[in-house]
This record gives sequence, structure tokens and C-alpha cells, in this order.
Amino acid sequence: MRVWPRWLFPIALGLAFALPPLPGAGAQAKRQFVQIAQTETGPSGRPLPRFVSLRAPEVNLRSGPGIRYPIEWVYTLKGMPLEVIDEFDTWRRVRDWQGSTGWVHQSMLSPRRGALVIGRQRLMRRQPEEGAPGVALVEAGVVGELRGCTGGWCRIDIKGFAGWFREKEIFGVLPGERVE
Repeated sequence: MRVWPRWLFPIALGLAFALPPLPGAGAQAKRQFVQIAQTETGPSGRPLPRFVSLRAPEVNLRSGPGIRYPIEWVYTLKGMPLEVIDEFDTWRRVRDWQGSTGWVHQSMLSPRRGALVIGRQRLMRRQPEEGAPGVALVEAGVVGELRGCTGGWCRIDIKGFAGWFREKEIFGVLPGERVE
């Protein structure tokens, strides 16, 4: 067992408080909706950030990139969108619609784009315009398949219904992102 000199403790303590916190440390921050440019490329060669969806109906969110890290959360909604914000080997650091972050193995993620209705009950519209007639009322938390986005509107398929939502009414697309 190594014993450190008593005089070293104040120095170590001072350094610990002088250093900035690690990214993602502390309480989970609420998601901030800001314009994020896809300028960074991860080790996989794919852009960061980007959106993916859950491949399985049960997926573990871990505190670090490996199975030795504890499970922080278990997602139980296949197709739910997640934002990939970092990569390490075969692990992806993701952020969910509530701003929680953690690590998921790449085999549990699908490149298919999903969308989650956020906030409150929303009207799915027939065309991408404010006064367009409605197709369905959709509850917050419902997941659908993202088919495309343009001009601030996104086309989504949900359980046999197809229609449009404003991009700010869903989670699964970057602000101003064009999806084809």
C-alpha cells in the first residue's frame, strides 16, 4: 500500500477543484435546441452529431463505452431516435430526447431514422403547411419512421398514418437538417 505525504493533499485537492468538469459529468442538462453543424467526423467516418434509432426492443444505456460499465438506463422502445454525439471503438455515446447521455453498443443501433413526438399531443398534417388539414392527433412519446425533412417540416409514418410535423414538434432531426 502506498502512503502519500500529508503535505501533498492540499495541492491535490486544489488541482481537483481547479480543473474543469469532464464532459457529461454531473446532473444531466436539459436538451438545448441549437443549430449544430455536422462538421466533425467520428472514427467510423460518419458525421457527428447524427441520428440513429434503436434496433431492439430492449437496449442498455451504459455510463461508459464497455460492458464493464454499469447500466444507467434500459430503453424499451424499438425505433426510438437517439443522437450520436461521440464514438469509441464499437460504442456510441448517445443523447435521448430528454438530454440523458450514455453509451450504447453499435449493434443495438440502426441507421434508419426515427422520430419521437415531443411536448404534447400534436396534429399530424396532410401537407407541410400550417393551415393544412389534419391526418391524426398524435400523443407525445409516440415514435414513427422519419421519411424526409425540408423547409422546417418532416414527413413521418406512424402506425399506418403518413403526414407532416414541424421539426420543432419532434426529436430525431437536427435543426435545419435536410433529410431525403
